Amino acid sequence: MGWVLPDLVTGQTLPRREVHRLYGGQRQGGIATPDGLNAVLFFTDPAKGRRHGYYDGLATDGRFHYVGEGQRGDQKFERGNKAILNHRANVKTLEGFLTKGTSATYLGEFELEGHHFTDAHETDDRNTLRQVVVFRLRPLGDLPVRLLPLPIAPAPQPRIDVVPVEERNTERAFVTPDREPYELERRESALVQRYRQYLESEGHEIGRLLIVPPGESRPLYSDLWNETSEDLIEAKSTVTRDQMRQAVGQLLDYGRFVPDASRTMLVPSRPRSDLLDYVKSVGVGVVFPDGDGWTYIAP
Repeated sequence: MGWVLPDLVTGQTLPRREVHRLYGGQRQGGIATPDGLNAVLFFTDPAKGRRHGYYDGLATDGRFHYVGEGQRGDQKFERGNKAILNHRANVKTLEGFLTKGTSATYLGEFELEGHHFTDAHETDDRNTLRQVVVFRLRPLGDLPVRLLPLPIAPAPQPRIDVVPVEERNTERAFVTPDREPYELERRESALVQRYRQYLESEGHEIGRLLIVPPGESRPLYSDLWNETSEDLIEAKSTVTRDQMRQAVGQLLDYGRFVPDASRTMLVPSRPRSDLLDYVKSVGVGVVFPDGDGWTYIAP
């Protein structure tokens, strides 16, 4: 039994409405700040959240990573987020609950160790990305239940892995796993698979690069990685200026972590002259289907 939350023991499950009847605080949202109680309450449902691209979870060091509140726009240190950030300065404990449906299981007391930021989509808007805060919380006792592991924990050094060319190995699938691909995305995927099959028929070893930058918890995925020729490949479904600019930005971002690799843009047709000059100026090659074969224009 805790001195801050009397009549409650870790591992105890009760309706969430009963938590608020006993201790007060906001009944909606993930963070409650009850009046007259020296505690901040947070509620987490990792299984439900990650279906929508929100990743609460337990890291390998035993710390619990918890995404802050705020459904629209970049999250700020206001209201509940500010309460967690300042809970020690305000002499308030931080009490965790694991929710499932209408029930809540008391996890015990936590302490804030730090925070970082990452990208996630807006609530109920899977097409708009924004920045969210992720709190790193240390349990002050043994956790009474098993929590879902965190997919990726921030680290001081970059992580670079070669992964298979699968639909789930994409940035979109990580950030918005419940969104169906758009028509342009389906065309891009078909182009990627077609070029992959060609390269493999020529004896090249093909995968995708998974890159996690230092201090980040969201992975980056190249469209293709030619292990044989050490070539980073980013595909676009059209040859518009906006799409090609985006591809250049992505290749430059990935390329920071594999500086000796070449960089190639995969597009469905030959770009116009000015766009070819643009990509050449930043050291990017272009490849596109040409009849039954492929044409490559070097930077």
